[in-house]
Amino acid sequence: MNLPTLEDRFVALIRDHKKLIYKACHSYTTTKDDFKDLEQEIIVQLWKAFPRYNPAYKLSTWMYKIALNTAISFYRKEKRRPHHSTLEGHIMEMIADPVSEHDAELEQHIQVLHGFIQNLGEINKALMLLYLDGNTYAEIADVLGISETNVATKISRIKIMLKKHFSNL
Repeated sequence: MNLPTLEDRFVALIRDHKKLIYKACHSYTTTKDDFKDLEQEIIVQLWKAFPRYNPAYKLSTWMYKIALNTAISFYRKEKRRPHHSTLEGHIMEMIADPVSEHDAELEQHIQVLHGFIQNLGEINKALMLLYLDGNTYAEIADVLGISETNVATKISRIKIMLKKHFSNL
């Protein structure tokens, strides 16, 4: 009986947790090219760290730490680089991914939420990504390296800001 190789285990890990990677990429990028670049960078960083993974820790928490740290570094680097308007990219995304009329209102709310999250600071953006993915306060605190109380306080403040943001629309 052949045991799966390190590469086989890694490919299965990426396949099983690709949504986690996509969420991090979506939260820290605004264009498809940046999304693909960040996705690749996260996978490279996960591959480099994979042999040192400690099974005593939850796999998704370990992955989130690497993905979010990579995304934050990417975001900082991209902020320094001059950008052209992303209007063309958004138009292309809308053409490539049309929404039915029934889902248009929901899609609009999701886009507003994504826009709100995009404008948060680096830590708050990561915090919301983890929160919306259903992680517990303890898991979020572990990934971000802050206390559970700090997580609860930050989430509460962001919820208040989000209510104001949606009520102003």
